[in-house]
Amino acid sequence: MNVIPFTPEISVAGFDCGDSDLNEFLLEDAMHFYEKRIANTFILEDEGKVVAYFCLLNDKVSRLEITNKRWKEIKDSFPDGKHFRSYPSIKIGRFAVSSDYRGRNIGSLLMDLLKDQLFEEQSSSAFRFITVDAYISAISFYEKNGFKLLKEKDENEYTRLMFFDMLDI
Repeated sequence: MNVIPFTPEISVAGFDCGDSDLNEFLLEDAMHFYEKRIANTFILEDEGKVVAYFCLLNDKVSRLEITNKRWKEIKDSFPDGKHFRSYPSIKIGRFAVSSDYRGRNIGSLLMDLLKDQLFEEQSSSAFRFITVDAYISAISFYEKNGFKLLKEKDENEYTRLMFFDMLDI
């Protein structure tokens, strides 16, 4: 299995993770997001078959978006004099595993690979956190993979804002 950048040459026809929104993103929106420089999508493929995918975009953890308790915890992890109103992050915009590969721990293995790759990668821009707007049904998956809730209650009951601190690797 290999993680590769999504390009127009890659066939994603037939991918089905059981969630129409996640399927639709890969089939209809991923290339548009890439062309408009909104997000980059990556495919986990096995002998030409799409096993899973995720997309990444820039984000921030902002004081205005989280609880006082969580903000204090984040702020205290930075030295005095280096406190800002927001801190840079990478957002997981979408993350899905094909229904054909469920129950094989592929999601957690891919999440570990993603974290390791982002930790090791030296790019033009730095970030401290990984964020995700987790579907309610996926919160336990993200918690199992080291993510924490940023708010005690979100306005949108469909997803919850979560984060992972890259220094926890």
